[in-house]
Amino acid sequence: MLERIKELDINLLVYLNGLGSETFDKFWLIITNQLNWTPLFLLMFYFIYKKIGGKQTLYLLLFIAILITFTDQTTNLFKHTFQRLRPCNNPDINSIIRIVQVRKSYSFFSGHAANTMAVATFLFLVLKRHFKYLGFLFLWPLIFAYSRIYLGLHYPGDIVTGYFFGALFGFLIYLVYRKLKPQYFPG
Repeated sequence: MLERIKELDINLLVYLNGLGSETFDKFWLIITNQLNWTPLFLLMFYFIYKKIGGKQTLYLLLFIAILITFTDQTTNLFKHTFQRLRPCNNPDINSIIRIVQVRKSYSFFSGHAANTMAVATFLFLVLKRHFKYLGFLFLWPLIFAYSRIYLGLHYPGDIVTGYFFGALFGFLIYLVYRKLKPQYFPG
């Protein structure tokens, strides 16, 4: 069963990664760079600030920092425990996929997928009553994580597992946020 899942994971990677072309490589390298998302984050937090005020926005940012730290460290723990080679470093498949970027760290599971899904889930749960179309926020983790497959850095299973853990951690931190918020912002 596990071998069949690995085989499906590799086949899906080869297919999705193979959809790429040199024409779009620079675009996906821009997408995968976290710093390039800064203008979106700044704009998003400006709208949040206008909607809930400065103190609550800082409180929200504190929880996001805790969430990213926790998710990132959990991801690293899994990577060092399972030590799954990234597709770009896997000698069994690196000759049949497009390798646009190389990383030396391990693959399972995707920190990009986990962190972005955790933040998107948390922000969605906290802010859904304030913003009508906040569900579009989930496009961010989808696009961001696909870039990892496109570049040859992660298997689809790494992404899906990252999404699962990210959504779980985002939800759990939301529960803590919801429990503590009335102490600091009653009403």
